[in-house]
Amino acid sequence: MTTSSPFALAACAEMLWRDRPIDWRASRLKEMGFGVGLWNWPDHDLAKLEATGANFTIMNGYLRGRLADDDGAAELLATARQTARVGKRLGVQRLNLHGTGLGDRGLPVTPADVVTGAMWLKARDTLCRIADMAEEEGVVFTLENLNLPVDHPGVPFARAEDTLALVASIDHPRLRLNLDLYHAQIGEGNLIELCRQALPFVGEIQVADVPGRCEPGTGEINYRGIALALKAMGYRGAIGMEAFASGDPEVALEAFRAAFSV
Repeated sequence: MTTSSPFALAACAEMLWRDRPIDWRASRLKEMGFGVGLWNWPDHDLAKLEATGANFTIMNGYLRGRLADDDGAAELLATARQTARVGKRLGVQRLNLHGTGLGDRGLPVTPADVVTGAMWLKARDTLCRIADMAEEEGVVFTLENLNLPVDHPGVPFARAEDTLALVASIDHPRLRLNLDLYHAQIGEGNLIELCRQALPFVGEIQVADVPGRCEPGTGEINYRGIALALKAMGYRGAIGMEAFASGDPEVALEAFRAAFSV
């Protein structure tokens, strides 16, 4: 018997069944009752993904660009608009952004060891322009926090504290926070209080356990406790497992479902 959850559960198709075609993965997630997260759309056959009828919850919302300089912002806006139109074709609910473009192994294309006040102001201006474009296109963008110590050294505006500050300062319904608790645990911790502070601005919450970035229950994070706290806070939105499977992907997905069925 399938256990129900008060949240809208989804999983990143890119990280599961990695020997299978992406459309097969999307179809299997749909059969199991999960929404489907994607990364970069040019890597995939859009017609095959459309044909699955899956509920696509999130995908990368740009191809190239940066928040904090003129050339990077122009490139970000252009590729984000292009991606918004692809997202509408697939029915994607949220289009995801980062502080700068990411290259191989998640490393920043343009690393920033120091983030200046001028960069903060430019990043806010760029995100305001993203929100205006999202209004024109009828889509929603999210800004994701990352971690600096393990996976994404050199990414500006990576901490949840930073992404929350930017999104909250703009406070636009077309620009929300993608609160990734895996990254936040590595970089900041205090996850339940972080959820409480971020909740008014959250578009999606993403999860994986620490260490290892596998499904809930494989590491140190008490995801059932977090699920209970989120339910008590009144959150009923999307929770996406952006994690590798420690073994059988279907077993990993059921562990994820069980952690968030409270």
